[in-house]
Amino acid sequence: MISPRLIKLSYFGGDLLTFVVALLISIHLFNNRNLGILNWEIFAGFILLWLLICYWRKLYFINFHQRPTLSVGYIKAYIVLLVIFLIFYLISPYSFYNIRALIVFAITFQVLGISINMLVVNYTDFAKIKAKKERFTLIAGVGNLAESVERQLNSQSREGLKVKGFIDCQKKESCLVGKDKVVGDLAHIHEYLRENPVDEIVIALPVKTSKKVRNIIEAADYHGVRVKYIPDYQGIFGKNYKITKYGQIDAVNVRQLPLDETHAFILKNSFDKVFATLALIALLPVFIVIALLIKLESPGPVFYCPIRIGKGGKPFKVYKFRSMSYNDTVSGGLLSTQKDDPRVTTIGRILRKYSLDELPQFMNVLIGNMSVVGPRPHRSFLNQQLQASVDKYMIRHYFKPGITGWAQVNGWRGPTETEEQRIQRTMHDLWYMENWSIGLDLKIIYRTIFSAKTHTIAF
Repeated sequence: MISPRLIKLSYFGGDLLTFVVALLISIHLFNNRNLGILNWEIFAGFILLWLLICYWRKLYFINFHQRPTLSVGYIKAYIVLLVIFLIFYLISPYSFYNIRALIVFAITFQVLGISINMLVVNYTDFAKIKAKKERFTLIAGVGNLAESVERQLNSQSREGLKVKGFIDCQKKESCLVGKDKVVGDLAHIHEYLRENPVDEIVIALPVKTSKKVRNIIEAADYHGVRVKYIPDYQGIFGKNYKITKYGQIDAVNVRQLPLDETHAFILKNSFDKVFATLALIALLPVFIVIALLIKLESPGPVFYCPIRIGKGGKPFKVYKFRSMSYNDTVSGGLLSTQKDDPRVTTIGRILRKYSLDELPQFMNVLIGNMSVVGPRPHRSFLNQQLQASVDKYMIRHYFKPGITGWAQVNGWRGPTETEEQRIQRTMHDLWYMENWSIGLDLKIIYRTIFSAKTHTIAF
């Protein structure tokens, strides 16, 4: 767990970095390399005044055990700073011949400061969630290896980790764990996973059980449950795995993905939060115009907030601009949009064609249940259909759904009526997860905005 002192130093260091970069940008833009003494005094006073306001507002006195709210406090402190600076400018007898440089400095300081502090807040949230999250582990096997796994897990005393029990996978294996801990057998593993919360399955079976191991992995994939295998058996898993440790025992993360790495996960989350914040600020005038057009054309709310399935198969509320005269129910709806759907309004047809109805989902990104880029979230009934009909479909729920995705920019958005549409959308989503990079996210965002292929089959 990161210490509160390190968090405070991160906030303070971020502010110092913001000052330096903002100053360099303002000097570069106006070629003010030979600033006068008065201007340097003003910049120094600006910095000193900010530090005093931070101390007064207690911005750096953050309690790690509470949700960080530095971004809101930062904005309030910045408003106080601007008010004081404006008063000083109005009453000061001095002439500011570099007032433009000072204005650029103030604006750059605000934008960079909010972005950098958002990164720190996001990292703190991630550290807290990882430290406190309760995880349920199911062990497949009841013999020597399974008993060793349980002993190693218990000896680590990992906070939030709970062993749900053991699955008896073969009749000939001697049971070396408590019989009261055996919660089922391989024949009924689907029923157990459907009725009980399980985050990962640890396969602890003898090597000569490849068929049973494959059955367990298929059941886990069907229910979207992560798998670890002990020991390594590359012939079963192929290339997407990572060797880890349970004490002195080797384990394999099955279907290891780029975003399973902590630094990659933090990078993507930080990018999402900063991008969504800037997008919402920039798009505010567009939101107002769209809201007015929706209200003028037809009665009803501006937003339509259906329930969709997100990370880990959990439902959440999606924010969208209303594009129909009347919508399906927000939860449990079965009526998908059809081509030339009479429910779609005139303005709604434009919004849907260019995906403008999805823009409010940047609020979902800030809330934390969506990413800017990722597999698109589906309705519950469609999720169940695809789970039953498309191999490995539930793997796409390992991470947060996105506003746009690799499938969408490759022409696989919209209907899922044919087998090819369902398979191609799923395969594109899985390819994205296996090949994620921040560069790929930027490429998808670019193609979402500028590629005609993205909007070809929208309706």
